[in-house]
Formats: sequence, C-alpha cells, structure tokens
Amino acid sequence: MDHPDFRVGGKIFATLGYPERGWGMVKLTPEQPASLVRAQPDAFLPAAGAWGRRGSTTVRLESVDLATLQSALEAAWRNTAPKGLLKKHE
Repeated sequence: MDHPDFRVGGKIFATLGYPERGWGMVKLTPEQPASLVRAQPDAFLPAAGAWGRRGSTTVRLESVDLATLQSALEAAWRNTAPKGLLKKHE
C-alpha cells in the first residue's frame, strides 16, 4: 500500500504515512479511540469510513507525546497479536 506497516502474527497493527506523510494509524477496538481523541484531539482522529467505525485511529505524529503513542501502539499490538503470543508477554 506504499507505506510501512507493522505486523504481528502476519496482521497489521500500525502503519506510517497513512493517510499521508507525518501521520500513522493504530488498529484499536471500537471503544478504545474515544479516550485518546478526548485527551489529545490534535493528535488522534478516527480513520475514515468503516475502518474508523471498527477502531482504526489516525495519529498526527508531530502532535502526540511519546508516552501516549507508546500506549496506543501497545494496545494495537495486543488487539492484533495471537493469543499464544499474548500469554508469553503477560
């Protein structure tokens, strides 16, 4: 798709350069983005269309603080990782 992505178990949990340069995307559950968007509305926006309704959230990289980005990436990884791998990291 012409941008780097990050995978676990062969599935994408985050990307860079989406929807454009300077942005990324994290694959969250439908419930997870609301608190991020409320806390940092300049940094987090639901992705467009069905992806956003399913929890995919775009991140403006220059606006997000490192701790919040790390937390969002960890949540996306946990949402996507196979159960066996999750048990190894508990």
